[in-house]
Parts: sequence; structure tokens; C-alpha cells
Amino acid sequence: MAGLAGALAGKRVLVCVGAGGVGKTSVAAALGLARALEGGKVLVCTIDPARRLATALGLDALGNAETRVPDQAFAAAGLHPRGQLFAMMLDVKRTWDDLVTRHAPTAERRDRILRNRLYQQMSAALAGSQEYMATEKLYELATDRDYDLIVLDTPPTAHALDFLDAPDRILDFLGDDQAPLLLSPARGARLGFRLAQLGGSLVVKTLARFTGAELLHDLGDFLASFHGMYEGFKARAAAVHDLLARPTTGFVLVASASERAVAEARSLHDRLASEGMPIAGVVANRVTASLWPAGRPRPGEAELAAALGEAEGGLAPGLALAIDENERMAAFDAAAVAPLLAAAPHAVVPRLPGDVHDLAGLAALAERLRG
Repeated sequence: MAGLAGALAGKRVLVCVGAGGVGKTSVAAALGLARALEGGKVLVCTIDPARRLATALGLDALGNAETRVPDQAFAAAGLHPRGQLFAMMLDVKRTWDDLVTRHAPTAERRDRILRNRLYQQMSAALAGSQEYMATEKLYELATDRDYDLIVLDTPPTAHALDFLDAPDRILDFLGDDQAPLLLSPARGARLGFRLAQLGGSLVVKTLARFTGAELLHDLGDFLASFHGMYEGFKARAAAVHDLLARPTTGFVLVASASERAVAEARSLHDRLASEGMPIAGVVANRVTASLWPAGRPRPGEAELAAALGEAEGGLAPGLALAIDENERMAAFDAAAVAPLLAAAPHAVVPRLPGDVHDLAGLAALAERLRG
């Protein structure tokens, strides 16, 4: 297959996906840095609770607004980019607020939703919020900004497919026709609600017993406030889907050599392909590299002892054992990632002695990704 660098050359949006803990954040930042070094205006958007990206880029912190990596940070790392590199960290709550502001039919409806205590909790904690807001923010950046490349580091999830499924789950929740029937406004009722006349009445009474009228009021007000806004959310989600399916967008699958990470990446590949999403390439990260040339026999203890200039029983036995162990691990990792590498243009990044924590380390990773 062709190298990864060639496959990414014409892309304007890159979405890094994969299981949690495989190095997506570092790969996303390195891909962005590579394009900035070549002369592009690049933005890397992360959803990384560890905030490692800011440290790696020489920034004190990242927020919901784009921050440019300063020239002095590049100079300190011995880098001289021809372009510009920006970074930001998604603020899920603020992005929800922006989305509500955009779709609310009136200022009164907007303020009513934003003040609702249940909304304030759910907008940050609702399952799927990170993933849904990541795609929403990506669409905003891709349509309202003039970046040559935007790289999205997707949320760390237990299952990578959650990134694709979460927006639909959020829309299903907001558009559930049964929800307004469970709790609906009622004139003059002490709780502010009319108990549903069907099966929902028992549910509402039980909720009231355990949670109190105040929470029920917030829940009813939350559901009523979103009434009529669903179509706007749905239309926006369709526009986001169209953006992700464009030829100028590319999904980059990131996996380590573990069985779970490779299995998730292959599932992601099949799912993306079935939905017609453009798969730009694959990154096999943290793969044990073979230290001995293929086809050349490894030295025995006697040969190693002679090379080290030491007597029998010195470092040679331990060194021979370490070489054998590394080669076994390298063979295992190579076999594990082989099915994934056959699916798309790819890059293989060897296991590094430590985490990537600065611009110099990201530049070295970028070189690996470019082959």
C-alpha cells in the first residue's frame, strides 16, 4: 500500500479515531505539526482530559478558542515551520450552549434552556455529549474558519464506535416523541405537571416520591423547552455527516499492537467503509521494532562476549536474552497489526522509550508518520 503521507496530502479535515490509550492525541498533534512545518495553517482540536497536548505544544493551557503555538516554542525545539499551528480543547458545555443559542427560536426560549438546572448538568454529563459536540465543533471550524487543515482528536472512549453512534443517541433522546407525554405542563397543578393518563402516570408518581417536585419541574421544563427544536438539530447533524463524507475529509485509524485495539480499529474500518466515509489511512502505534536485520542470524553468547571484549559470564548472557525477547515481541506485534495494515495506506510507529511530551518529540513522531 502507498505510504500514509501521500494519502493525507489533499485532506482538509482529519479525524483520528481508535480505542482509548493508543496515542490518538499524540498522533493528531504530530499530523498537524507536519502540515504546519510544510507551510499550512493548521488547527488541532483535542478532547483530552489529561491536557497533555498543551504541554507538548509548549502552551500553558488550552480552551474552547484557538491558541497559536508561539514562534519561541518552535525555536526552543529547533523547529522552523513555514506555516502556523493552532490548538484548542473542546469545552463540551460551552459548545452545547452555542448550539442551543443557534437553534432556539427566541431569546426567551434560549435563556429558559440555559437556566434549566437539569440542562446544566446533562449538557456536560449526558452519555455521548463529548462525541456529539466534537462533531458539532468540527463542523463550525471547518465552515467558519480558513484553516488549510483541521485535525480532530476524538474522545477517549471504551469503544471507538461510540464516536460514530453517540450523535444518533443524543438526537434520539431529544426527538423522542414519548418524552413529552411522560411529563407535560399543566395549568394550576401544584407540581406544575399533569400526570400522564396512560402508563406514564405510575412512573411520574414514583419519580415524584423519590426525587421531589423540584426535579420533576426541571425535567418537564427541559423537555418542553426543546420542543420544536429537534428538526434544527437533525438538519445540523445531516450537514455534519455530509462534511465527514467529503473527499477532503479523511479518517485516520490509530491502534496499538494489542488484540483489543486492533479488533476495534478493524471494526471501525468496516463501519466507516459501510457508511461511505473516506478512510485516509492507518497508524500502527507503539509497535515493538525488530533490532536485528531480517535473515541475519542473531549472535550467541560467545559472539556477544567477544564483541564486548569480556570473559564468559559477563553481560553477554543477559544481552542475548534481551535480544531474543525483543525479537519475539517484534514478531508478535508485526503479526497482530498485519491485517490492519493491509486495509489502507499506513505508517508504523515503533514503541518509544517514553511519552511524547514536547514539540521536539512531536516532530520526531511526525517524521515517523511521514515514513
